[in-house]
Amino acid sequence: MAETTKPAKRGRRTVARHGELTSPHPISLIMKLVGVVVAVILVSTAGVAAYALTDLTGSVAENAVALEGQEDVPPDIGAIEGGVNLLLVGTDECEPQYAKYFGERCTGADSEGQLNDVNMLVHISDDPRRVTVISFPRDLMIPIPSCTSEDGSVTGGVSNDQINTAWSYGGLSCVNKTISELSGLSIPFAAKVSFGNVINITDAIGGVDVCIGNGGIRDSNTGIDWPAGERNVQGLEALQFLRTRYGLANGSDLARISNQQQYMSSLARKLVSEEVLSDPATLYKLATTAVDNITPSESLANPMTLVQIALAVKNVPFEEIVFVQYPVDQDPYDENRVIPNRQAAEALWSALAANEPINVTNDANLGGGVITVEPGADETPTTATPSTTPTPGATEVPVDLPDSIPGTSAADRTCSAGNVRADG
Repeated sequence: MAETTKPAKRGRRTVARHGELTSPHPISLIMKLVGVVVAVILVSTAGVAAYALTDLTGSVAENAVALEGQEDVPPDIGAIEGGVNLLLVGTDECEPQYAKYFGERCTGADSEGQLNDVNMLVHISDDPRRVTVISFPRDLMIPIPSCTSEDGSVTGGVSNDQINTAWSYGGLSCVNKTISELSGLSIPFAAKVSFGNVINITDAIGGVDVCIGNGGIRDSNTGIDWPAGERNVQGLEALQFLRTRYGLANGSDLARISNQQQYMSSLARKLVSEEVLSDPATLYKLATTAVDNITPSESLANPMTLVQIALAVKNVPFEEIVFVQYPVDQDPYDENRVIPNRQAAEALWSALAANEPINVTNDANLGGGVITVEPGADETPTTATPSTTPTPGATEVPVDLPDSIPGTSAADRTCSAGNVRADG
């Protein structure tokens, strides 16, 4: 008989509140794949005229999804107070216009289904504001709870399945419920975008600059054969970069997550640049492109809510925006799967609940996904160089995360750990 998980621990659940309006200069740093869509909206909605917001409201709300078991958070005119949790989901659906880029995934027996292959929990802390983005590996084996689908049907929970199957049990709401129970956090906001839509989004923002390290990347699975050096990825190239796994030195899904975090950091710097923020036409273009490619929860359907979230993070420095991987151990029953390292995870959840600054102790260079470089380096790195970027004026002592939690901050500079030897 199928089992369901236990309810999330109530002691760690956080609910957003509302505060007074602050200076209108929103900077959103929620990114990567799904995050690029939400980031575009968060940056854009406070930078365009009121009539534009009205137009966007109808477009965003059209396909909004109700989240099972989550409290409604009504929008206000001020920044959201308290902790804010937002789930970003990327699915691998085979859209006709993009199917040819997915190879066997879109030509075999499973081509009709969808998997939630990218799952990111974005936690915005209460004052002082910090942003922590937790990526959950797609091969993570966990319980999937009983879920109610959009059509009202109820699926029975299962005691053990890959996290990326949660979508098949009940769509966005089920993914949200699954990660809420795994983390013990209330997650009132969620958004989904397909992998193929990344092409449209990245084109709208003018591409993202990434760095290819070692001797370059070759990956026949995604069609990449790129030399070492700086590269502006747009459209299909952005999708190829985010999906590459075998083009990295390690070739694992965990290495891919580390490489995707490089994209997130670069995107953050691009979004807050004058190139984007000072151009209302660009902002509106990004916003309209985003709403055509996003499926939000009903709680995110009102652009005012997005403005609230943007106001909450408008002054967060790059050093306080940390990307981490959910800690895992090898699955003893399957070498191709991983299981939760709950002891290490509890250290992360406890630090977030206490709103303590966190310090990633894991050496990013050891994961085979990226190599760190000194900020402003002019030459393409061929060897790993540790990177430390302390927060200016920081007075709190950061909590050292367990070494089993890989990650970087938006202030760290990294390059892809390409699978091509630097010496040729």
